[in-house]
Amino acid sequence: MKLSKFKFNLPSELITNYPIENRDESRLMVIHRDTQKIEHRTFKDVLEYFDDGDMFVMNNTKVFPARLHGEKEKTGAKIEVFLLRELDKDSRLWDVLVDPARKIRIGNKLYFGNDELVAEVIDNTTSRGRTLRFLFDGSYDEFKKTIKRLGETPLPKVHGRDVEPLDYERYQTIFAKHEGAVAAPTAGMHFTREVLKRLELKGVNFSELTLHAGLGNFRDIEVEDLTKHKMDSEQLFIPELTADRVNRAIDAKRNICSIGTTVMKGMETSTSISGHLKPFSGWTNKFIFPLYEFKIANSMITNFHLPYSPMLMMVSAFAGYDFIKDVYQEAIKEKYKFFTYGDAMLIL
Repeated sequence: MKLSKFKFNLPSELITNYPIENRDESRLMVIHRDTQKIEHRTFKDVLEYFDDGDMFVMNNTKVFPARLHGEKEKTGAKIEVFLLRELDKDSRLWDVLVDPARKIRIGNKLYFGNDELVAEVIDNTTSRGRTLRFLFDGSYDEFKKTIKRLGETPLPKVHGRDVEPLDYERYQTIFAKHEGAVAAPTAGMHFTREVLKRLELKGVNFSELTLHAGLGNFRDIEVEDLTKHKMDSEQLFIPELTADRVNRAIDAKRNICSIGTTVMKGMETSTSISGHLKPFSGWTNKFIFPLYEFKIANSMITNFHLPYSPMLMMVSAFAGYDFIKDVYQEAIKEKYKFFTYGDAMLIL
């Protein structure tokens, strides 16, 4: 499959920059793979498509305030540091992206806040990537509190606006627990406690995994042949309890619904030959594109994705490339909202 196959013209006004007031009142396009029927609903209608014993699998990762603004020593030049992942807790080592990268060299010191936080550049990783050692005398808890206080919610820059207080709550799912993501699992952001309760009353079961979504989801793919693309690694945890619950639902021939592409990636990373889910603790760089054969979920909730994105490629693999091409044209015609704070799609 070629990268150019995932080009489409997306009017800029369909990339919504703010969330709808009530999470569960976003629009929901329901698409049926077997009949290629398309329905236009509201997200809270999702419960009409599931019954007693069906299973929803969610990603309980929590986004942390990963974007820091600071200054370079001596020159005072303004710099931005995007925290990607912690490499060593004790040494305060972090893998980061810096901007502007050309001015940040090994040995430079970077200052954040009123010099409350200082970091030294100790290595280059990629063109914009660096390894930083934070020089902080307090405890680890104090260090993390300082990061949270000085950092801001990592809202994708495609939105073209400053981060606002509402993003702290809304660029997050209501079931977020384990901090570590720098990108929100956006499909889960449509759920409210009311929707979850109504699903529970219908007998729908819930399981959770943790996949700390990274910036690799938004990096440009630079090869035309998708088999040559390498995704960034992301940390993944699938508890034994989750695997057991999902496998019982599979054996009972119930619907397994993946809430987002991160959950789908996580489950497909750790499957058995018999098509069951296995517990997992480690890293995944799974890249799913057509013609991939899925083993666990038979339904999926996802947002509307940008051209050329890995998330669009996974959705095309799940629903069928030609069908998704038609579906996206329908979404554009009907003015569905795309990306972070956009509308949702249920694939059955």
